[in-house]
Order: sequence, then C-alpha cells, then structure tokens
Amino acid sequence: MIMTHENVVSLLEYVHVDRFYISCYFRCQVKNKTILSVLPFEPYDGKIVISLKQKLLHPIQSYNRYHHTPITIYANDCHETIVLKAFKKISNNFTWNQEHNKYICNLG
Repeated sequence: MIMTHENVVSLLEYVHVDRFYISCYFRCQVKNKTILSVLPFEPYDGKIVISLKQKLLHPIQSYNRYHHTPITIYANDCHETIVLKAFKKISNNFTWNQEHNKYICNLG
C-alpha cells in the first residue's frame, strides 16, 4: 500500500512545533495506542546548512534562515511533508489492514 496523506492523516492526533523539533503523535483507534515521532525543525528536502563563518559574520541572518524557513506540515498536493516524513520514521509500528482500510498499530 502506498503511503498517502489520506491514509496517514486519519492517524494524526496532534502536532507540536517548537524551536528545535516537530513532534507528531499518531493514534491507532483500533488498538488505542499513540506513537510519537520527533523530527528536527528543518525543511523536508534537506538540512539547513549554515557555516561557522556565516554564523560569526551574519548571526541574525543565520538565525532567521534557520528558524524562519517555511516547512510544509501537511498538504494534499505535496508528497514531501512533515506528516509523511514523521510517519515513515515510525511506520514499522503500523501495518496496512485491508479489512479496516487503514493502518493499524502492530504493538501489543
């Protein structure tokens, strides 16, 4: 089964964003379990690289570049979002269930 936003968002219980991390809580309604996935606060496509020289010579611009970079938490028309990246990180805890037509937690 291909991972899509429709399949994954139904599990999404809560998203918390702070200065350094994005925490996505995925809840399986069938087994009443919540799995947490924590990602660093950075764009999906790659890490924000700021050299030591840039930090020293341009500290405010470096800070703004790192902390004000737009990220996509969720979007129907985008396949590279934080929600999908977070789910992929913990996807080994879920199995696609044809009968329920959704992902089911495979933990206890």
